[in-house]
Amino acid sequence: MNPPPDHGEKSYRGSGRLAGRKALVTGGDSGIGRAAVIAFAREGADVAISYLPAEEEDAQQVAALVREAGRKVVLLPGDIRDAGFCRKLVQDAVDGLGGLDILVNNAARQHHHDSILDLSEEDFDWTVRTNIYAMFWITKAAVPHLKPGSAIVNTSSVNAYQPSEILLDYAMTKAAIMNFSKGLAKQLAKRGIRVNAVAPGPFWTPLQVAGGQTEENLKNFGAQTPLGRPGQPAEIAPIYVQLAAADGSYITGQVFGASGGAGMP
Repeated sequence: MNPPPDHGEKSYRGSGRLAGRKALVTGGDSGIGRAAVIAFAREGADVAISYLPAEEEDAQQVAALVREAGRKVVLLPGDIRDAGFCRKLVQDAVDGLGGLDILVNNAARQHHHDSILDLSEEDFDWTVRTNIYAMFWITKAAVPHLKPGSAIVNTSSVNAYQPSEILLDYAMTKAAIMNFSKGLAKQLAKRGIRVNAVAPGPFWTPLQVAGGQTEENLKNFGAQTPLGRPGQPAEIAPIYVQLAAADGSYITGQVFGASGGAGMP
């Protein structure tokens, strides 16, 4: 990407807020997921990273940063559109890390279509399985392993509130993620497990340049916000840390936005 995104590689400084914790982050090879992994490791957490096999080079780069922080990393390539893989993913993360107390459902598919007439059933299914089914399968497999004090953080989007006309399927799934997070928070409260969502605005990630936006939109991506620019992944990673940390113990069923001043309802 040009310019390359800032994931906090040089800027993020941890203070032990997640010391001894064990996290699974889907889509942890790039974008917001990558920034969350770096932040978690520098805050003292061991991390398992889920990613597509085609992104092995990126995943290895992130793994090196986790090791530099003195933490353990477990790499788990595969396609989360497959229910069996999702169940294995969680078990492999638990086995590799020696437990699990943070789950970040972040992996997503975003591909623009100018008209619903251009949105094929295959594309629609691809997006829904990646963004919704995978979150359901992974969360369902993870909950039995999560002890009181654990946290689940799901990545939604400002599109859940203000859907883009060229992202019908993506925006729909992000609204569902928000609803799922709020309902699950109520269900898991009695188990001492917190569930929250993060709803980013325009962030400069590979999701945007790999078909997530039109070429025209990319020219001025983020310029419509009061800050006049897109966010960098490093600028939202601290929200994931806060929602995963023990001192966020009264925060559950909430949606946290970061949209450069564009606002949320």
